[in-house]
Amino acid sequence: MKKILKQIVLALLIFSIAACEDDFLDRQPLVGTSEANFYVTEADALAAVNAAYATLQFEMSPAGHFRWFWGDIMSDDSVKGGSGDNDQPALAALENFQGPTDTDFLNSEWESNYLGIYRANIVLEKVPDIEMDEVLQTRILAEARFIRAWFHYNQVTIFGRVPLVDHTLSPSEYLLEQSEPSEVWAFIEADLLVAIEGLPNRSGYAAADLGRITKGAAEALLAKALMYQSKYDQALPHLESIVNSNEYALVADFGSIFTEDGENNIESVFEINYMNASGGNWGRNAQNEGTFTPVFQRARGQFGGFGFNIPTQDLVEEFFEEGFEDPRLKFTVFRQGEPMGDRGLFTIENAGGYPYQYYSRKYFANSSQDAPFGDPNPNGGLNDRVIRYADVLLMHAECHYHAGSISQALSSINMVRARARGTSSNILPDLDASGQDLLDAIYRERRLELALEGHRFFDLVRTGRAESVLGEMGYSESTHRVFPIPLNQILATNGVTQQNPGY
Repeated sequence: MKKILKQIVLALLIFSIAACEDDFLDRQPLVGTSEANFYVTEADALAAVNAAYATLQFEMSPAGHFRWFWGDIMSDDSVKGGSGDNDQPALAALENFQGPTDTDFLNSEWESNYLGIYRANIVLEKVPDIEMDEVLQTRILAEARFIRAWFHYNQVTIFGRVPLVDHTLSPSEYLLEQSEPSEVWAFIEADLLVAIEGLPNRSGYAAADLGRITKGAAEALLAKALMYQSKYDQALPHLESIVNSNEYALVADFGSIFTEDGENNIESVFEINYMNASGGNWGRNAQNEGTFTPVFQRARGQFGGFGFNIPTQDLVEEFFEEGFEDPRLKFTVFRQGEPMGDRGLFTIENAGGYPYQYYSRKYFANSSQDAPFGDPNPNGGLNDRVIRYADVLLMHAECHYHAGSISQALSSINMVRARARGTSSNILPDLDASGQDLLDAIYRERRLELALEGHRFFDLVRTGRAESVLGEMGYSESTHRVFPIPLNQILATNGVTQQNPGY
């Protein structure tokens, strides 16, 4: 898949041309290619869907809008960090559920999601008319359906009432009214059901295509969408399909998942691919193929990072809750006195004197992994593990719990615990619980297994626990289950787009 990323540049140029005003389009294309003569061949179809894939990578456009901003920093698993209170105060305000609505963080998230939707719609409208291999055409259209569903999923979980965009908009449609979340959810479900039918299994891709969207990814995202609506009975068959497909398994070593060798492994269900030789740059990028997450999360001082997404003491203590240290802790968090890969020993002094006791480890990159040219910071090569098979198993356990299938729920959660304990038979024993104790255990296992992967805030919201857990941080269920609509979007639509209640 990383090789495929290099094919994106030409398609991005075409999309840039297509987005310009009419007077520019009337000029002779400088490279001999225009929108009118681009969507003709099978190669054009692949380039178009690759350009839609590229939007999955955008993290700085122009401001940061990482999954871990919303899923981790807004939860009890981490705090903003940085150089102090004056470092990104808007993010600190969001973390404490105090707004604001006029920050680039929110606006960049909104705009990037709709750019992804736009590019997916281009594929869905142009590719059907291309004479090409029908099987490949079906797959490309299914990939675009997934991408469109993914960005609508981001929008509805982050912002709630949002415009539903099912086609490329004409200028007369730019003032599109918001849809109710129920309408957006129904649209996501419909897209993903079509995608499931058109996508191959993981094993159906050639090695060069490893990392592309699969049937399993679409079923997993559909299950997440259904569970967000408490439709556990509808989510369960899709999770059963993934479990019974024999396409995925837990890797034996939890610590290997977030390494270069662990990318696109047998546990990967949906993974956003990056490369460290992309030529990426700061700000609004045309071909941003590298991740900024490592430099943003890495410690300051000799480690050369910005020190955001600092794990909380509460999260660390959760790894000791059963009377022993959960082995996953050392692969989730750096503690003082531990080496930070090949960058040196973690001490407060080495980290620039900032008083943080812990740093996130899951998206840490060694200096040996830096880009071979240019600025390494916008050229990180670590993939984003969005949905892992462990996540699927824990969703599977949760849905079986709601179905009253206690033995199946225990089987799935205990698979995750067994992998975590490895050969240490005296820790993480198999659970034998029922009722609320079992549900709480599933919730807790999700927190430990998926810590600092961008899930926690959304797990708390969808399960109705956010106010009890985050209330001391300022969270109110009536307001903060979604974030404020960016003020720029309200102003740009002359108020057609309306603010969420409470902001």
